Amino acid sequence: MTAYAVGYFEEVEMGPEIAAYLEDIDATLAPFDGRFLIHGGDKAVLEGEWPGDLVVIAFPDMKAARAWYESPTYARLLPLRLNKAKGAVILIEGVGEGHRATDILAG
Repeated sequence: MTAYAVGYFEEVEMGPEIAAYLEDIDATLAPFDGRFLIHGGDKAVLEGEWPGDLVVIAFPDMKAARAWYESPTYARLLPLRLNKAKGAVILIEGVGEGHRATDILAG
């Protein structure tokens, strides 16, 4: 089942550390078949407030997503973002093809 690393960043202080993070993150994703689906971009806020930016990275499964986040290569890069960005990051499984909203009721 596809899994996603989802980051919601309310504040990012652009500068050399974030630039270095952005320059190197793609190389950390490749060994785990990770790829960006959403990386900021234009948005239309339809309800509530959305003061930040969204980042979504897809992985083949939760094992690959966790292995990427816990990898030594990403661990060396992570402080560059943690020091300059305020937000939250989660790993979450996607749903299978044919998923319907009521499937969660079967719990």
